[in-house]
Amino acid sequence: MAEGILERLAAGPVLGDGGYIVELEQRGWVTAGPFTPEVSLDHPVAVRELHREMANAGAEVLQVMAFYGSRGKLGTVGQADRTREINQAATRLAADAAREAGGDRILVAGDLSETWMWKPDDREAAATVAAMFDEQIEAQTGVDFWIGETFFRLGEALLCLARIRANSDRPAMITISFRGSNQTDDGFTAAECARQLSDAGVDIVGVNCMRDPERTYPLIEEMRRATDVFLAAQPVAYRCSDEVPWFTGTPAFPDRLEPTRLTRFELGAFATRALDMGVAYIGSCCGSGAQHVREMARALGKPHAERRWAPNPAQPMSETEQNWERIGMAER
Repeated sequence: MAEGILERLAAGPVLGDGGYIVELEQRGWVTAGPFTPEVSLDHPVAVRELHREMANAGAEVLQVMAFYGSRGKLGTVGQADRTREINQAATRLAADAAREAGGDRILVAGDLSETWMWKPDDREAAATVAAMFDEQIEAQTGVDFWIGETFFRLGEALLCLARIRANSDRPAMITISFRGSNQTDDGFTAAECARQLSDAGVDIVGVNCMRDPERTYPLIEEMRRATDVFLAAQPVAYRCSDEVPWFTGTPAFPDRLEPTRLTRFELGAFATRALDMGVAYIGSCCGSGAQHVREMARALGKPHAERRWAPNPAQPMSETEQNWERIGMAER
């Protein structure tokens, strides 16, 4: 039997994949605004190719492309009746891509996310959200572990963990998202989130999305001090600022993001620093493409596809060789 996610994390860092939903929007397959994942059913070739790119770049986990795949969220674009089909199709695509990339090398992570329907101290809303999580869990059969991601409220994250535990024996990773404040929408710090999720039995806890690496580091530090469980971090590859620390708060969101994208080398530097900070599951989120994942793989010493080239600056036959010293590639 192949090693599971917890065994791999115990042996060293695991590299996750990059962002899917925004990348697919930029490629013309997803609608900006709702960012719902019916593309997994309507245009499977587009999703399959992106999975293949991430695997080729060195990702050790492929996440099911079911972000915003709950019945309530899909209902906002008239897709509620296809919830089960969409989640099933997304799971097959990730599993097929993982298998094609090399047997047991790549794990498949089920995906659950913010539903926008959870409310504090509202039993009816909690029951509705729990039922939606249950539906997705049942549809995403056969995954190696679960990722519950992009939760703005600790209460909903805890409910997601509880539903994973009620419906599956696979490990659970839960990541929280922070926007303009260093607290969740229901008033909890990163440290408090890490402690409460750890006390509830999470296997991996962390932070994902919304913030770029620079504004993610303080949250990582808080969580690392608060818990001993495996830590995960998946920042966006879009530039933020101290004034507007989350990318969806900038004027560039949702469809003018290209000029704010970070370079592959900035994500590579993140991977190195995250490892030094004690992060075990190192990934990335919106804006991170295969080129970012490949540079992160290189920084972590992970296997990745890389064609070799023997340049000859003394007798240049390309612009790269012509400008070898100026562009600083002599050390690479």
